[in-house]
Amino acid sequence: MKLFSSAYCVLAAGVLALAAPGAALALSEPLPLPMPPAVVVPKDVAYPGVMKLSVDATDLDRRILRVRQTIPLSGPGPLTLLYPEWLPGNHAPRGPIKDLAGLTVTANGERLAWTRDPVDVYAFHLDAPAGAQAIDVEFQFLSPTDPDQGRVVVTPEMLNLQWNQVALYPAGYFTRRIPVEASVRLPAGWSFGTALETAGSAEGITTFKPVSFETLVDSPMFAGRYYRRVELDSAGRSRISLNIVADNAADLEARPEQIAAHRALVVQADKLYGARHFDHYDFLLALTERLGGIGLEHHRSSENSAPTGYFTDWDSMAPRRDLLPHEFTHSWNGKFRRPADLWTPTYSTPMRDSLLWVYEGQTQYWGYVLAARAGLLTRQQALDAIAQTAATYDARVGRTWRPLQDTTNDPIIAARRPIGWTSWQRSEDYYSEGQLVWLDVDTLLREKSAGRKSLDDFARAFFGRNDGDWGVLTYDFEEVVKTLNAILPYDWTGFLRARLDGNGPAPLDGLARGGYRLVYDDTPTDYGADSEVMRKQIDLSFSIGVVLSRDAELRGVIWDGPAFKAGLAVGDKLIAVNGVAYDSDRLKKAIRAAKGGKAPIELIVRTGDRYRVVPVAYNGGLRYPRLERVSGTPDRLGDILSPK
Repeated sequence: MKLFSSAYCVLAAGVLALAAPGAALALSEPLPLPMPPAVVVPKDVAYPGVMKLSVDATDLDRRILRVRQTIPLSGPGPLTLLYPEWLPGNHAPRGPIKDLAGLTVTANGERLAWTRDPVDVYAFHLDAPAGAQAIDVEFQFLSPTDPDQGRVVVTPEMLNLQWNQVALYPAGYFTRRIPVEASVRLPAGWSFGTALETAGSAEGITTFKPVSFETLVDSPMFAGRYYRRVELDSAGRSRISLNIVADNAADLEARPEQIAAHRALVVQADKLYGARHFDHYDFLLALTERLGGIGLEHHRSSENSAPTGYFTDWDSMAPRRDLLPHEFTHSWNGKFRRPADLWTPTYSTPMRDSLLWVYEGQTQYWGYVLAARAGLLTRQQALDAIAQTAATYDARVGRTWRPLQDTTNDPIIAARRPIGWTSWQRSEDYYSEGQLVWLDVDTLLREKSAGRKSLDDFARAFFGRNDGDWGVLTYDFEEVVKTLNAILPYDWTGFLRARLDGNGPAPLDGLARGGYRLVYDDTPTDYGADSEVMRKQIDLSFSIGVVLSRDAELRGVIWDGPAFKAGLAVGDKLIAVNGVAYDSDRLKKAIRAAKGGKAPIELIVRTGDRYRVVPVAYNGGLRYPRLERVSGTPDRLGDILSPK
């Protein structure tokens, strides 16, 4: 028997007395600690002095960018430095703060202590000493060496320098009021493209003319060992260039007709918008299998990547050729004209994304239209691309609970991380479903005006204002509606809100008004087949309801589709089809053979270390989308895609 001390017995008796029926037990209830003071509110006043920013990008083996900054001071006292968090074009707080390391701050040769804000971890607080005219800042940006760490921005052949990743800026000022002089040291023999203007080069360092911190962040650089510059418009008042870097020199070779199509893009954009909102423009294009993929808009440039065969395997690269028209359009839609709740004075101010269905959705629309008008896509390729989009959203059952408008929150909610049930959860559908909404608008304008009005008129009136102005002109929903009504009076508020806020079917009326219907047959279009190859997947979304990787892993499962009902999920791996080892052709053959019958398709599936037999009840055969012309109707969609 264990012996207890008398003190323990007395304590236990007290606890029992408190716990006796009817006794009131006093629970501990904490009160919140006060939050630390908010980071200083920014003001629209000039910053006292010019920051200097120097980046050494020569460490290709370790992919480390070494940063030095000199930041002028207005006097002694508290100072907060910010790392860009809310990034334009990302529509979300994605600044890679985890990759900043080795931060040291000095003044007059003396090291200063800094403290990270416990709430806003992108903010660093310090005290500037009396008598100091400036502080010197050093740190490293540890760029990812593997895609698991983030997007790869440095390879042995090329660099994508985004200034927001390699700079701090002082709190308390609009970023457009902070001047900065940037410089970069590149590996020997490398060339670069950027919208920044060069001030001079010496001892391997290129220095750029001073710009605002806002303009600097909006002016990234592509640099590389293998580089080519093509002038797309050098005769006009604003030069437009295509700057190409590649994994290999051979990938830079382009036929004259391929370059002509890119020049035609400039011509068609001028005809569409009727104005330019840049003093010069630089397409930055990486042809690579090593640098992380990107498509990101800027006011006077854009960051784009494509497979190495973009030029050399031109015929199979159609699914990538709407990218440059899309990002070019953003110079008008998203950069010059920007939703009022999306524009922010600093990169620590939260963005609100409510109008992304205009910013991205209409840009997605014009991306395909301009690609077709310029000859970057044939008319048939453009029609096949639209068919793929229409079929995707026709099958996206998530709209029954989640409206399109709510998907504008996805850059913040999901941060572009993989999700398990895209067809049910939805994703950033404001892009491509938004594209269908604007096709609906365009064809309705054309129908009701007997062809006299179109979305081209909206583009010129809304985005083509103030020729030569490359500032920012914000807009709201009411201005969108007002502009549409000025073109053709209609209940545009009701029309748009029904498609944005409703839970009905996909907005496919634009196809019918355009003179086409969505149909399916058992053979993919060339565009669809090329898209599968480019994405390294097998897309059976519209038959058994799955998308597979080349190694047979399920990358997508359509909610309520045949595979879903059989119990399959993303991450499962197919081992066998009807008792025989899996390959994609065998699976397709089994789907064809089951058409019109009653027997299920029998799959052996591995989930983790568990194997199971899964019968999939599907007898509809292979189904791939395409558009079919409706005879006797106006070919409005054909008119939309025709060059102007």
